[in-house]
Amino acid sequence: MGIYTIGVDIGSSSSKAVILKNGKEIIFTEVAQMGIGSSGSRNILNIILENSKMKRDNIDKIVVTGYGRFTFEEADKQISEISCHAKGIKFLIPDAKTIIDIGGQDAKAISLDQNGSIKQFFMNDKCAAGTGRFITVMSRILEIPLEEMELYDDRSIEAAKISSTCTVFAESEVISQLAKGTTVEDIIAGVHNSVAHKVGGLAHRTQLEDKIVMCGGVAKNYGVVRALKETLKKDITVAPNPQTTGALGAAIYAYEEVLKK
Repeated sequence: MGIYTIGVDIGSSSSKAVILKNGKEIIFTEVAQMGIGSSGSRNILNIILENSKMKRDNIDKIVVTGYGRFTFEEADKQISEISCHAKGIKFLIPDAKTIIDIGGQDAKAISLDQNGSIKQFFMNDKCAAGTGRFITVMSRILEIPLEEMELYDDRSIEAAKISSTCTVFAESEVISQLAKGTTVEDIIAGVHNSVAHKVGGLAHRTQLEDKIVMCGGVAKNYGVVRALKETLKKDITVAPNPQTTGALGAAIYAYEEVLKK
C-alpha cells in the first residue's frame, strides 16, 4: 500500500494541496482559487480526496502551512511556510541556494545551506507592493486578465516608470500614464519592474547565492521573472508547478512525522 501523506498550503487567494506516496512520489496536486476566509480553504481536503479518488482512511498524516494554516482544523500539524517552501524546493531542485517566493499577500527571500537547511530569510508582509496583490490591483485597473499580463510585457518597447512603492500611489501613477497615452504594454512592463525592484531589495538582504529558484503563484507570470532577472542580474529557475512548493514541503514533513512513529 505504501505511506500516503497530504500537504496543504492555505494562501491569501488560493489553497493548494499535494498527495505524496512514500515521501517521494507526487501522485496528485490541486490548486483551488479560493484562499483564507473562503469555503475553499476549509474544503480543500474534501476537494483533493474527491478529485484524486482517495479516501481519508488511506491518508497517514496531514500537515498544513501557509498564511491561513490556523483556519484548517483537519491537519495533524502546522508548519511555517518558510520551512515548507525550503523543504519543497530542496526536493525539486536539490542544488537551490536562494528561494524567492512571491505570493498573493507577501514576498519572501530564503537563503539555504548546502544541505537545504534555512540559513536566513527576509519577508515583506506589511505592504502590498512586491506581492501578487499589487499585480492583481494593476490588472483590474488596466482591465487585463492576470494570465495575459506576461503577453503584454513581452510586447513592451520601453517600460513605463512606476516609481511609487505604495499600491495606492502606484494606482494613481498608472492612471496618469494612461492619460498621457503610454501603451498598456509599457505600463504592464513597468508594473512588473516595480515588483521586481521591491522584491530585489528583499533578495539582496540574503547572500543571494546561485542557484536562485522562484516559486509562488507570481512565478507563473514570466513578465515578473524577466524583470527580476534584470534587476538581480542573475539567472532564475522557476520551480516546477511553482504554486504548490509549500504544499509539497508540507507533505514531505508529514511523511517524516510518520517515520518518527
